[in-house]
Amino acid sequence: MSSLTAETVPTSPRLDMARFEAAPLQRAPFDFLILPGFLKREALPAVERDFPRITSGGSFPASSLKCGPAFTDLLAELQGPAVTAAFQAKFGIDLAGRPTMITLRGQSRAKDGAIHTDSKTKLVTALIYLNSAWESDGGRLRMLNGPDDLEDYAAEVPPEAGTLVAFRCSPEAWHGHKPFIGQRRSIQLNWLTDDGVLKRELKRHAFSALTKKLLRFGA
Repeated sequence: MSSLTAETVPTSPRLDMARFEAAPLQRAPFDFLILPGFLKREALPAVERDFPRITSGGSFPASSLKCGPAFTDLLAELQGPAVTAAFQAKFGIDLAGRPTMITLRGQSRAKDGAIHTDSKTKLVTALIYLNSAWESDGGRLRMLNGPDDLEDYAAEVPPEAGTLVAFRCSPEAWHGHKPFIGQRRSIQLNWLTDDGVLKRELKRHAFSALTKKLLRFGA
């Protein structure tokens, strides 16, 4: 495990990497961590301002959206070597050279949040939320003990601005949330198994986005 440990804690104007390194990794029912304030408070206004306008449900590749400069800089940092090294050390998994993909969500639909695990082609998932104080009972991500009961959970996370949820993708990594309709902004960063997966995922998301545009035009 020592070979996967970052030698120094990288500094960042946007991300609190020292708090990330100190955050405990929960081992049950699967490997995950929850870290409020991963995105620094002083960085939030510019990042929130430059989040792209998303008016429909579903996830969209960040590369397909018009993002402002502060948000673009954040995405570049998230996909940089220092963040990859930190996540590699935290989860004890070799992520060096693995492709990354970032997708964004801006709106939540009634059908979103169903219990699921992420695909086998994803190694680690990191979610960063960008919402103001969260009052609703819906939309709070739950790390579940199994696939059958949304009320059987090990942890619940309100999707408040700056909060990070990260987990190792595995057959046991069940998660979901109660329905919520309305704005629910998030960044999803994934380390993938290989470049072929990245190409297929981007193509799939692009087709989905085009379909949504055509449906809106038809309406």
